[in-house]
Amino acid sequence: MKRILPLFLCYTIISCFFTIYGQNENSRKMNNDHPRIINIINFVRLLEPRDQAITKEVLYRTVVSQLEIMKEYKLKGTFLLQYDALIDPRYQQLFKDLPGDSIEIGAWWEIPQPLVEKAGLKWRGRYPWDWHADVGFSTGYTPEEREKLIDVYMADFRKIFGYYPRSAGSWFIDIHSLTYMYEKYNIVASCNCKDQSGTDGYTLWGGYWNQDYYPSRINSYMPAQNEENQLKVPVFRMLGSDPVRQYDTGLGKASQGVISLEPVYPKAGGDEKWVNWYFNEFVTGSCMEFAYVQAGQENSFTWDAMKKGYEIQMPLISKLRDQNKVVVNTLAGTGLWFSNRYRVTPATSVTINNDIGDSDLKTVWFNSRFFRMNIIWEDSTLRIRDIHLFDEKFPSFYTTGVATSNQVSFFTLPFVDGYFWSTAGKKAGMRFKAIMDDKEILVKGGDPVITDSVPGVLQIKWPVNTFPGTLVAEIREMEIMIRIDGNVRKVKWFLELTTSGNTQLPFREIKKNKILCLSDGMNYSVSALNGYFRKRSGTFIILPQKDKLTLDTGKR
Repeated sequence: MKRILPLFLCYTIISCFFTIYGQNENSRKMNNDHPRIINIINFVRLLEPRDQAITKEVLYRTVVSQLEIMKEYKLKGTFLLQYDALIDPRYQQLFKDLPGDSIEIGAWWEIPQPLVEKAGLKWRGRYPWDWHADVGFSTGYTPEEREKLIDVYMADFRKIFGYYPRSAGSWFIDIHSLTYMYEKYNIVASCNCKDQSGTDGYTLWGGYWNQDYYPSRINSYMPAQNEENQLKVPVFRMLGSDPVRQYDTGLGKASQGVISLEPVYPKAGGDEKWVNWYFNEFVTGSCMEFAYVQAGQENSFTWDAMKKGYEIQMPLISKLRDQNKVVVNTLAGTGLWFSNRYRVTPATSVTINNDIGDSDLKTVWFNSRFFRMNIIWEDSTLRIRDIHLFDEKFPSFYTTGVATSNQVSFFTLPFVDGYFWSTAGKKAGMRFKAIMDDKEILVKGGDPVITDSVPGVLQIKWPVNTFPGTLVAEIREMEIMIRIDGNVRKVKWFLELTTSGNTQLPFREIKKNKILCLSDGMNYSVSALNGYFRKRSGTFIILPQKDKLTLDTGKR
């Protein structure tokens, strides 16, 4: 007797075949050294209660327009559906008719009223979809309730499309939910919001900057250091932050603005000059393993607002793809590539060699599974703007805890914080100084040269003008090494951390070779393998030994 496969299984096999077949060419390109990867991700809501002018029809037509322009330029992409859009017949028909090898359908994990009630829970929102974190996100529900919500979504998704979604995204998804989606429904990729402070009531600060990472099994925002303690679901950072300006946006204010690739913003993703600058730096800057960015937009902003940005970005992305400068893939496709290639999170970087317009600002972001670091050059000086450490043992409250307000926060472990330790008039950071003629002065120099030719090493060479020499920095996944090359034996140089002076710092004890820190109840430290620390004005300076200093950022 012949066995007949269930209909949904047939659909799954066919869909997977076309998806894999269509990804073969992309996969070959992505296996090259330093691929530049773009995911076009649009997330879809059924309604927008914050503006009566944004009707269901306006939202639907926005998605149709996004699809049309992606088809025009033959661009792959991902649409993540909120539950209320998932169960709407028009969206079902729209997405069922799309080719599975180019358009991925996944889950947008915000929680609307129909999903809550179908899971047998009580809706507490002000509207059928409420963006507050204690109602509209998984953080507002107990772990048991989260599983019920996931089961309902997944069952209905499979009933509609014949398979389970391979990816799930949101501004943030707690690790309990991510783990459940992975272990029961085999998702292969996730995405969360870029770093931000206070925007829409959500703060994510100090995490893996852009790119993507394997999260700790007790904290979805925290990269894991060891394979046995990580969830094998790569989490991609969304929205394409401006690497130069986003970080400082909103200094001295309660929340940040947004400077990102999102096409709705007229001075960023909706501006042709900014977009061309962003993608030029994206394809030319040193990235170590790979570069990544998410393009696309939530339909709540409407097509009228994002149309100009889309018409700038989509043809440019298509052109870069045809020139083999970038790879355009679905979120699930990129997630599978990442998990097949990397056992643990690799070190990556984001480099801006030339700023937009007449600005001489330059910056580089370094990420590893142990820490992140940002250096910015401004007015011919160097400032280490940010160092945050990662520890897989640092739990998130939201792993089991429930949000009770519209404010949620995710943090890592600060060692240098150029945002929270700054004011609008005084920017915090670690600066390169020297003693010349018995005076302490800021060291000035020329344009840095940032390279990634040695695997696992980000190298920076900065020619110094204050004295004859070159600052050389080599940043590895657990280590920061800085030295001065040249005839500088008589030059006394050091790094000094300065802050606004009106914030609580994490430094519990500053020893000669180690600084002990405490933040959010977590103990951590940074050691000097070469050089030594010295207290100064509530912070510290770092002095070299034989014109070299090395910081260990890997031991906790």
